[in-house]
Order: sequence, then structure tokens, then C-alpha cells
Amino acid sequence: MPPRKPRVYLIRHGETEWSLNGRHTGSTDIPLTQHGEDMVKNLGPRVIGPGKLINPEHIRHIVVSPRQRAQRTAALLFGEHKPPKCFWTVDPDVAEWDYGAYEGLFSKDIRKDRPDWDIWTQGCPPGETPGETPQQISDRVDRVIAKVRAIHAEAEKVAKSPEDVDYADVMIFSHGHFSRCFIPRWCNLPVQAGYNFAADPGCITVLGYQHMTLKEPYTLW
Repeated sequence: MPPRKPRVYLIRHGETEWSLNGRHTGSTDIPLTQHGEDMVKNLGPRVIGPGKLINPEHIRHIVVSPRQRAQRTAALLFGEHKPPKCFWTVDPDVAEWDYGAYEGLFSKDIRKDRPDWDIWTQGCPPGETPGETPQQISDRVDRVIAKVRAIHAEAEKVAKSPEDVDYADVMIFSHGHFSRCFIPRWCNLPVQAGYNFAADPGCITVLGYQHMTLKEPYTLW
């Protein structure tokens, strides 16, 4: 295999009852549906293993949201192909957008009171139960990206040669809006550009670097 720079695999959890019906699910800790578990179990053998999209030998860090839907997705996806040389971390910084008082609501219900509401520009409500603003989640995503890039930079520093590079791939098991925020910020775009990206349940996004330099991040797939 030709040398390459390390990658980030950004994975949204499988289907839940609320992702199926469209409720905003941030801090509510609900499980995967049976279909959600099955979709992750079926996905794993197709994408994980030697010669496949995700080679477990190249994974060095796995970062998981505190929510059980993300943790269960991480456990189910690997099956028999557990990465042999990696650190598992539960990190609240990769939790879903905090919806505050909008938790559990449908967008149509929010727009009954705020017809022009747009999470990408207005965020979630202030008040007694405040949610995150676009700037707050952008800052949080940036903290995660800084951690990932530090891991990648260290791997490049200690590599003896391009052929001997420790790939130091990172996997993040998170949520829909978090993923849609992470993708543009990884590419140095404003968080509002996340409007243009999708992250369906069980979706895998591959991010990395082009031209063999850590200075040119982009979305591979």
C-alpha cells in the first residue's frame, strides 16, 4: 500500500426512535432501535478489515460520545475486528449539539413560535434551559480537531520514513449535527457550511489530507 497521511473516520450512531421520527436528540440518552443495531452489525463486515475501507491495524485512537447510542454503535461496528493498538476515550466534546429547551422537539414545532428559525445561524434558545449557539459548537468541534491534528502531527514526527509511517487513524463515534459541524470545520470552512452536508444514521465520513501534507485537510469520502 502506498504511503498516505492519517485519516479521521467520523461515524454517526445507528438509528434510534427519535432519529427515525425526526426529534432533536442531544442529551437524551436513548438506545438504538433493533433496526439500528442490525444496520451497524451489517455495516461492520463490509467496511472493517484488512484491505477494506477501515483497516483496524491503522486505528490508534477511538473517541466516543458519552451517549449510549454512540457507544453501542462503536461496540457493534467492529465485531471480530477490534483494533489491536488503540486508545478508547469517552469524550463529552464529541457529544451532540446541545438543543437546550428544543430537546425532543420537531423542527415544525419550533417554527410554530419562530417561523424563520435556523439552527445554523440562530442556534438553540437562551433562557432557563439554554442550548448551544453556532459559535459554541464550532469552538467545541475545533477543540476535537486540535486533538486529532496533534495525534497526526506526533505520528508524522516519529515516523522513520513515509513507508514506515504509523498511520495513526482516529475514529470518532458521534451524532448527526456534530458530524455536520465537524466536516466543514475540518476543511477550515465556517460551521454554517454544515447545512450542505448530510450525516444519516450509520453514516461514515472519511477525512484526511491531500498532497501528503498535514496542511491541506479535506474530505475524502
